[in-house]
Amino acid sequence: MKRFDVLAIGEGMVEFNQTVPGERNYLQGFGGDTSNAVMAAARAGARCGYVSAVGDDVFGKSLMDLWQFAGIDTAQVAIKSGASTGLYFVTHGVKGHEFSYRRAGSAAATMTLNETQREALSSTQWLHFSGISQAISDHARVQCAAAVRLARAAGAQISFDSNLRLKLWSLQEAKQHMIPAIATCDLFLPSMDDVMQLSGLQHPQAIIRWSHDLGAKQVALKMGNEGVLVSDGRVQELIAPMKVQAIDATGAGDCFAGNMLARLALGDDLPTAARYANAAAALSVQGFGAVEPLPWPDAVCRLLKIQ
Repeated sequence: MKRFDVLAIGEGMVEFNQTVPGERNYLQGFGGDTSNAVMAAARAGARCGYVSAVGDDVFGKSLMDLWQFAGIDTAQVAIKSGASTGLYFVTHGVKGHEFSYRRAGSAAATMTLNETQREALSSTQWLHFSGISQAISDHARVQCAAAVRLARAAGAQISFDSNLRLKLWSLQEAKQHMIPAIATCDLFLPSMDDVMQLSGLQHPQAIIRWSHDLGAKQVALKMGNEGVLVSDGRVQELIAPMKVQAIDATGAGDCFAGNMLARLALGDDLPTAARYANAAAALSVQGFGAVEPLPWPDAVCRLLKIQ
């Protein structure tokens, strides 16, 4: 048996989320897309670990406490002396939420895989990474590629979330590195906005075909209010959106990814896992921040029964 159901690689961050648009009050929380995802997977019942690095500062300690309290194995998180832990701010307006990052030269951006991390990568059922994991630095991109090779060689399945952030790199750079990543994955988790820019396509069916043609074995195309379209290359299913009152969509896609991976690791087929993850993501938008609103399984099951 593998030691982990889900192992993620990337950067955990401390979040400051504006509670009222236009005002100067910020709620301190936590974020970082792959950190959010592995938190969601752990909450859904998966055995999880995180491959990352934090600074030896108060923010790094708070992240370590967060992961440990959630039951996530932190032996794979390096603590880098003299380095900083990444921060970001979320502001809200008429066009939705906007992110402002303070992460240049952070501990995670300069992480080099150590022996403990390499051992963990050889003992997981799923490895999850993202476009952000790649984009935070050239160095991080090299480490992600090495992690994928190690995990794949040991029999792991690979999950890749597009999470395209053009504040971190250009679209040309993103295509150069993300498209080969799509080709390596067993599960591709794009949002409609991201993949339209990456592929130049607009129709969901064409995007699904493009993803499979690149090499992605399974695809879960997140389409916002239109639901989620899942495909294994033979059968497709549209998962309808849940009817909820959204307050803050920060981290909803990460919540979806983590719950999807947890359910796949626990034995669900693709559509069943997607339905569960869709309900979890719907619950996550009903509170502020990326981590605090992550739902527990009993709440997800209740929503699935209601709708």
